[in-house]
Amino acid sequence: MRILNILSGLMVGFGLLLSSCTDDLDQMPVTETTSQDVYSNPENYKKVLAKIYASYVLAGQGQGGDNGDLTTINGQDFSRGYFNLQEAATDEVANTWLSGNNLIDLTYINWSPKDSWVSDSYYWLFFNITLCNEFLRHCSDVEISKFSAPEQEEIKSFRSEARFMRAFSYWMVLDLYRKGPKVDENTPVTGFIPEAYDGPGLFDFIESELKELVTESSASALPDSNEYGRASKPTAWALLARLYLNSAVYRGTVDTKYYTECITACHKVISNPSYYLEPDYAKLFNADNHKRTHEILFAMVCDATTSVTWGGGTYLVCGSCGNSSTQHPAKYGLTNGWGMFRARGEITSKFGDIATTGDSRAMFYTDGQEQFFTGAIDNQSEGYFFEKFTNLTDDGVAASNSAATGCSTDYPMIRLADVYLMAAEALLRGGAGISRAEALELVNKVRLRAYNGDESGKISDGDFTLDFILDERGRELYLESIRRTDLVRFDKFTTDSYIWQWKGGVLDGRAVNAKYNIYPIPDTDLTANPNLTNPLY
Repeated sequence: MRILNILSGLMVGFGLLLSSCTDDLDQMPVTETTSQDVYSNPENYKKVLAKIYASYVLAGQGQGGDNGDLTTINGQDFSRGYFNLQEAATDEVANTWLSGNNLIDLTYINWSPKDSWVSDSYYWLFFNITLCNEFLRHCSDVEISKFSAPEQEEIKSFRSEARFMRAFSYWMVLDLYRKGPKVDENTPVTGFIPEAYDGPGLFDFIESELKELVTESSASALPDSNEYGRASKPTAWALLARLYLNSAVYRGTVDTKYYTECITACHKVISNPSYYLEPDYAKLFNADNHKRTHEILFAMVCDATTSVTWGGGTYLVCGSCGNSSTQHPAKYGLTNGWGMFRARGEITSKFGDIATTGDSRAMFYTDGQEQFFTGAIDNQSEGYFFEKFTNLTDDGVAASNSAATGCSTDYPMIRLADVYLMAAEALLRGGAGISRAEALELVNKVRLRAYNGDESGKISDGDFTLDFILDERGRELYLESIRRTDLVRFDKFTTDSYIWQWKGGVLDGRAVNAKYNIYPIPDTDLTANPNLTNPLY
């Protein structure tokens, strides 16, 4: 059963509200019933945990974000903003509705602390952290001692999941903003101004939390496996690998020990017999992708019946389909396309000639479309449309009426193929624990799947370079909200070492100020908390 299915039983009496301009990000949520009422029943713990998971894709208690949890500028859920921050400024996505969707500054890499998506995403992350902290306050051994022994054990497991979700949210804070207020379940809920984490401080906190959650001897360890959509040890190991792979960016210094630790974390996932690459790449991104538990380690769960959202998979499927082209929405299980974004020519060119490539991941609609731009980036006829995500089941049937209830396609956040590529890259960056031949084999497993088992997809040792890995990650993971992170790690996001069209706001592209490698803390939080600063802005 998907964890989001259990939300409805709690929401009548647990309408969480939080203002985006609050001066205390760790305040206790306002509730229609008190927290003491909610946590007096052990059955409610799982329902609150479901709310924590759901806060990534749902903007409120009602369908499509009605009865919102958080007052935001754009009025959208977290997943939509996160996608914009990770994709809009990169070589992957060209947005169509620049002004109407507030994406001019993100698209041209020219944002400020007042940017709406920068602010909304920041506050959504700390809303989630707040939910986790409030949940954890009621999970202490003393508080749950009033329940039966089996109930206590179950709640302790939920406690570990909430800690993972807090660590995951803090990882996104680290990756996007490099700093943030230091708040946990022991932080006072009123009359307190939190200290600030810097990059190394956040790194150390996240690492410490995740390492405890995967340690076999720890009472806080996550389960070895879990219900789909929930965290387990392999999920935490994969997030640890991502943390370690980006250690030079997050900590400001190169220490190859973290690349070795990245490989160790990757191996914990790769060696698990429950995980293997899904043979059919396209099935990772359809409405039945919740069945791909052998490759999708963690996903934002979306369902057109129980969790209607205009973000998550809906944003990807509907947004990728043109509404002024020959592209037919029904082909993707849609009632209509939104025409929100198209592929930039730089990402599609990494597949070679789209018409002849043997790479099955080259999923683009080209009819009537130009590959590169000759003028404005919002011209819908320039840039291929994406076909990677669909609202079709395995049987090719539309999973929902997308116009009324959105799509039922989950949005993968961490996949096994990503883990393979992280291990290979860590080896190239100086990590130990895997041989070069073994690392190359991991890359070729990903490519063999992409070429449907055709050996022509494999690369030789001479091709196995860091530049190749960056391109391969683009081919494998495009639209999966990791591209900005990758480009920053390779020092190609702001520099002139890699230029794409409209980078920096000009057709031919240009380098931009290095400050744009991070997003700024919103002005409203700087005013509320003097411990936070934006020295680069």
